[in-house]
Amino acid sequence: MKPVFWIHLAKDLRIEWRSREAVNSMLFFALLVVVLFSLAFDPQGAFAREIAGGVLCVATLFASVSVLNQAWAREIRHQVLDAQRMAPTEGSALFLAKVLANFLFVSIVQVLLAPVFLIFYNLQVLGNGWLLALVLPLGTWALVANGTFFAALSLRSRNRELLLPLILFPIFMPALLAMVQATTSILTGESDPTLWIKLLAGYDIIFTTVSLLLFDVVFQAE
Repeated sequence: MKPVFWIHLAKDLRIEWRSREAVNSMLFFALLVVVLFSLAFDPQGAFAREIAGGVLCVATLFASVSVLNQAWAREIRHQVLDAQRMAPTEGSALFLAKVLANFLFVSIVQVLLAPVFLIFYNLQVLGNGWLLALVLPLGTWALVANGTFFAALSLRSRNRELLLPLILFPIFMPALLAMVQATTSILTGESDPTLWIKLLAGYDIIFTTVSLLLFDVVFQAE
């Protein structure tokens, strides 16, 4: 990959390492959702496996929105975004660096959340548990790729915190459905999640490609 990609990625990772802002806020919100759902439904046995996939995906979705909003807000400070526009580099490198950084942040939260999730919901995976290592990254990539693009699109809006979920949630709905269905199938072992995994992979390819093609237009128009 081009050096500029690694420069942008290292910058975002370094900022997060110093502040812990994104990971801490996502982890707190996701833990809150998991605990509240466990208290509201008292999940046990088969019922826990049926709702666990949906709870995990929804917790990840809502926890990620605030971080996706802040990903570009950092660039506004000290006219960093204006300097990046004037640089003789493609916007796609900046976009991919942002997406990968957000993907890593969300993945870290999911890993930290996993043991808490297993304890509160007393889960036993009846299907091929290793497939979760494929489903969750695919679903997470769909979320952060779309979220990063639409966060840039709504960057100059006064109500960008409200505008992002209004745009992102409907677009992300097919991927969310596939992610929930695949996770539930794996946890319950009642059906084959292959179709949902293929849908997620196709969704990622299509929307990542479209975002890359359109990002330069959005980036320069800000």
